[in-house]
Amino acid sequence: MRQKLVVANWKMHGNLVSNKQLLEAYIEKLSPFKNIGIVVCVPYPYLAQAQSMLQNSNIAWGAQNLSKDPVGPFTGEVSAAMLKDFGASYVIIGHSERATAYCESDENIATKFMQAKTHGLTPILCVGETLIEREAGVMQMVVGKQLDTIINTYGAAVFANAVVSYEPIWAIGTGLAASGEQAQTMHEFIRGKIAILDQAAAISLKILYGGSVNPQNAVQLLVMQDIDGGLIGRCSLNVQEFEGICRAAA
Repeated sequence: MRQKLVVANWKMHGNLVSNKQLLEAYIEKLSPFKNIGIVVCVPYPYLAQAQSMLQNSNIAWGAQNLSKDPVGPFTGEVSAAMLKDFGASYVIIGHSERATAYCESDENIATKFMQAKTHGLTPILCVGETLIEREAGVMQMVVGKQLDTIINTYGAAVFANAVVSYEPIWAIGTGLAASGEQAQTMHEFIRGKIAILDQAAAISLKILYGGSVNPQNAVQLLVMQDIDGGLIGRCSLNVQEFEGICRAAA
């Protein structure tokens, strides 16, 4: 049985003082949850702070992006090896906010996914559709294409022990979450697509839901068979709300 995983995505929020207060609250409030995985993905400058404060806790830490290249003259980029230097164990790949604002292609995202795997980081691959695509009924085709780029390049086996986060773009930051049934249908589709090619990879793959998750809807989402946890944005900045989601997962 897959252990539930709850991932905090702070996005571009925080500073040294407020981070310290929030991480101290995380450590205090989340320490009882031993039967779930908890991760916080912080902005690059705060990886050292996360490492220092969380290394003896039950909370892992990671980054929100990485370079598709291992090393080289790429000003402003951060490599997988650099993330490992600060004890990161997870990295978010292809979040729609990056794919849209910075024009990341499926091919670039696939390369980043493999960079993470190669360097011993657990990739959290974000996939999802727009509202127009959902209303047109092509959401599975859209998500399937995002997965196919990785499958066709590296094979389905690379999804073993990885994480996919289904984040319908129309739900991110809008307060309008997918229903449990809508999310489960997509999660089942994702797992089934991998299972056709590699049953073992599909079983070990964790599939999270992200998009306006809060303590009120977390129970209805996390009870679903193929929803293995959540990727949490806004509510991760409030320890009471994040604790409520972790409690639902536990």
